[in-house]
Amino acid sequence: MSTEIKVPVLPESVADASVATWHVSVGDKVSRDQNLVDIETDKVVLEVVAPNDGVITEISQEEGATVLGDQVIGIIGDADAAAPSEDAKSEAAPASAKQENAPEAPSAPASEGKEVDIKVPVLPESVADATVATWHVQPGDAVTRDQNLVDIETDKVVLEVVAQEDGIMGEIIHAEGETVLGDQVIGKVQAGGKPASAPAAKEEAAPAADSSDSSDVLTPSVRRLIAEKGLDASKIKGTGKNGRVTKEDVDTFLKAPAPAAKATEAAAPAPMGDRTQKRVPMTRLRKTIANRLLEAKNSTAMLTTFNEVNMKPIMDLRKQYQEVFEKRHGIRLGFMSFYVKAVTEALKRFPDVNASIDGDDIVYHNYFDISIAVSTPRGLVTPVLKDCDKLSVAEIEKGIRELALKGRDGKLTLDDMTGGNFTITNGGVFGSLLSTPIINLPQSSILGMHKIQDRPMAVNGKVEILPMMYLALSYDHRQIDGKESVGFLVTIKELLEDPTRLLLDV
Repeated sequence: MSTEIKVPVLPESVADASVATWHVSVGDKVSRDQNLVDIETDKVVLEVVAPNDGVITEISQEEGATVLGDQVIGIIGDADAAAPSEDAKSEAAPASAKQENAPEAPSAPASEGKEVDIKVPVLPESVADATVATWHVQPGDAVTRDQNLVDIETDKVVLEVVAQEDGIMGEIIHAEGETVLGDQVIGKVQAGGKPASAPAAKEEAAPAADSSDSSDVLTPSVRRLIAEKGLDASKIKGTGKNGRVTKEDVDTFLKAPAPAAKATEAAAPAPMGDRTQKRVPMTRLRKTIANRLLEAKNSTAMLTTFNEVNMKPIMDLRKQYQEVFEKRHGIRLGFMSFYVKAVTEALKRFPDVNASIDGDDIVYHNYFDISIAVSTPRGLVTPVLKDCDKLSVAEIEKGIRELALKGRDGKLTLDDMTGGNFTITNGGVFGSLLSTPIINLPQSSILGMHKIQDRPMAVNGKVEILPMMYLALSYDHRQIDGKESVGFLVTIKELLEDPTRLLLDV
């Protein structure tokens, strides 16, 4: 008899969720009340536990998949089903297949091929230099064509440098943290080379190299836990899929004794109790963010105006058309597409908000490129969704999802980050109820969206519980007067509270 593993029932204000971390694999035996998978919503992480003992026979939704409340994402079979899966695992194990060919490898000496330079990509004219962020390989490691060797960080994006050919990693000329220029040689690959050491050892070492790359992609819940505890993610061994760090790995790391402290006990005095600290240099991106935020505060006459919006009409609209929308367009209908549509229409009506200051001039833009604030493992970035006035709701949803995934995976390009006339930031996904966002220079204004929360409101003399959200518009008062800023925000409020206005242009 099989048992379905289902997503918990989601609150009405939460449209969908994501599969964050599977703690089990197909074939694993599980016991009643064991945590099987973490489901992440915009607000919380939900744990799905096993309702009974058994064995995992199917996982239908992998990590990162978008799921709905009460959706089936896996199957638990009878404990007797474990035996076949163990046989299947042993048959599928790549190590045994490789070991059959192992005797041939030692007889082949390390071959000497041509040296291939590892170069920094050509940098745009606006970017003077870059920093070597992370080497994913070490001298002597086997590399394959198109494997990511090193991350190069600029002020705006992280660039991946991949291997041009199969071979062996040679000399690393510039270590992590060093400043480099475009087209500069930072390392060497011995093309066609084969490792001289025993293949078995290399096979054991290979997953570690791969996992270091995968462990950079942490789920939001794990990132928050690591940040709260002040830990270094690179020191936590991941046991999840592809070496991903899970919450259990963080808990294990916290409970484990610190061997490094014991090894150096004789050389240095141990810290008193738990009062420890560490000093970590800012990444290039974090320094850029810090400088730009300070510049915005110091060089603009920034003012923030607030309003609130009743989100019930949009929530009802999404509930009514969610299923047919997804079938038609192949993507979920979220809130951000409504925000972008409303902002675009408001920018058309208030051109001063869609302008920017350049010296003593005000530059008015006749296009509508909107920056979307995206939280990534390396920091907050604002990729640009271009020509929003020409995009449908479905195209906006797809564009935002693509930018969010590229940001999470460190794949954003300089073109993705260039331009933008206005920024939308949504702190509500992290639970923020109200904030004063800082202008994203050289833009003149930014809109902050917040948590949708049920509150008692007076409607026609009666008290009703409605899903309300605060809006915050920060703007440069040198360019935008109070009348324009308030009118702009009220327009957005009216468009969101009556989405039909977006269709009728009223």
